[in-house]
Amino acid sequence: MSLLIPNERDHWDAHGDLDQDVIFFENRDSRNSKVSEYWEFEPVHGFFKQSDESTNDMEFNYGLDDFGIEPANWESLVSKLNQLNALASQDEQYKLLFLARHGQGWHNAAHAKYTVEEWHEKWRFLGTDGVIEWGPDANLTSLGIDQAKENNQLWKEQLQKGAPIPTKFYVSPLRRSSYTLKHTWEGIEIPRPHVAENVRETIGLHPCHQRSTKTVISQRFPEFKFGPEFTEHDHLWDQYTPGREKLHEQFLRVNLFLETVFENDRDHSIISITSHAGTIRAFISSIGHRKFTIPTGGMIPVVVKGRKIVRKE
Repeated sequence: MSLLIPNERDHWDAHGDLDQDVIFFENRDSRNSKVSEYWEFEPVHGFFKQSDESTNDMEFNYGLDDFGIEPANWESLVSKLNQLNALASQDEQYKLLFLARHGQGWHNAAHAKYTVEEWHEKWRFLGTDGVIEWGPDANLTSLGIDQAKENNQLWKEQLQKGAPIPTKFYVSPLRRSSYTLKHTWEGIEIPRPHVAENVRETIGLHPCHQRSTKTVISQRFPEFKFGPEFTEHDHLWDQYTPGREKLHEQFLRVNLFLETVFENDRDHSIISITSHAGTIRAFISSIGHRKFTIPTGGMIPVVVKGRKIVRKE
């Protein structure tokens, strides 16, 4: 039996707060009008069933359906992606993104333990109730580990069927995402993952979203890589606390990250990003993809067309 089953909270994370999308689009368009160059994104249909409006996101299980591929096989899918890039103009790129959500964390378990009112009025501001601990930097539960291990088996099955291993890996610095990546790809040779600050969950106020120091992360995951901009202490937490980043601000942050991926990773057409529900929602909004529910430990593959806009003076 699969452990990758969405619930109503997952559905809300994917489909709720639609006003934040409106504000995001307004702010993104305003920002783009003031810069000399930026990227526009759109989803490409015909690769995965998750992009099809007729697919029920609360019932679909990618683990039972070859990750949802629509071409006859993985060889055909990769060939189709390569052909799109070969025929693309100089200012266009096509990328396949595997957007993975961390397995169940202790903050998810704590949220489920209390009513919505209790969580919002008290427990979300704390890191423990004296029985379980979920902050700072919430870890995976045993279920979360098992969800990642289920993905490990699914990837091994799809690799046997010809699925490509991504050539670039990004991961959130929060340890639930980092351990999810580690368990998901156990026993499979992959490039060294790059820790990306901007794919972390909504920042501020909730201690489960406060990351560990760079030193601690490096000790836990010596195989990870850090860019020169990654600071020892969590400066983004300091920036927002005691407030909290709004969803439309998170969408803008993730949109900027996606722009850097298309700008700097031109040689990588297949990329894995292990992050969070809110982050995946941000990618979905930035790309213009249909809303899609992702369970804890779940994943959605999306083919994205990026077009660089350069404003002539």
